[in-house]
Amino acid sequence: MSNTQDRPEPAPAADPIGVYYANPARRPGIVRALFNRTARHYNLINHIFSLGSGAWYRRSCLRKAGVAPGMTVVDVAVGTGLLAREARRLMQGRGTLIGIDLSEAMLAVARQTLDIPLVQGTAEALPLAADMADVVTMGYALRHVSSIDQTLNEALRVLRPGGRLVLLEISPPTNKLAKVMTGLFVGGILPIVSLAVARDRQARSLMSYHWRTIAAYAPVEAVLQMMQHCGFESGRCASELDLFRFFSARKPL
Repeated sequence: MSNTQDRPEPAPAADPIGVYYANPARRPGIVRALFNRTARHYNLINHIFSLGSGAWYRRSCLRKAGVAPGMTVVDVAVGTGLLAREARRLMQGRGTLIGIDLSEAMLAVARQTLDIPLVQGTAEALPLAADMADVVTMGYALRHVSSIDQTLNEALRVLRPGGRLVLLEISPPTNKLAKVMTGLFVGGILPIVSLAVARDRQARSLMSYHWRTIAAYAPVEAVLQMMQHCGFESGRCASELDLFRFFSARKPL
């Protein structure tokens, strides 16, 4: 198990997003502190953002990726377990499902509803053996890591030959007007709604953080190129509403 949990959280910065982008080496500490502070609101924020369709979409993507009973599935950045729960439904209680996350507070929430191994660790250094997983999943977290290349390399390492990588992510619409309108809704209106519903400024800060990282996220083509560069094959991306992205790729046989 990673010893990440033994390190103290950094004090909140005046502008954590500014520090986040200015110094990639500090990203893990900033992300851990943010999600530790907001873990209790995460499921609510996610439900608001997805307008209630999140579970169906996750399950649909996992089914298309071939998640099935008897497999070994590793959910990186498991968070509160939203994606892992849909994987468990498709696995029907047969196989092995493991969750990894940087935030101990998110893992504590996940443990309330998930009876699976939940391990604290980073996506860039997975505390797992090589060639042990049939599927590695990661839901809406690639934009939080300090190194996309290291994250992809680690996923490739723990996958068995022929195993599949599944990434769910959000990136801005390609249409300029749609991008502006989405920014106003997700970056402006939803943080206020989150504050009103949760009655906690931390909920608003979490939603604001999400949009700022979404707006600055790597283009789809860049992610596909990185997947290929790291050794994956058959990389592809499907989009819903020109906003939600479903990446998949395979480790060569």
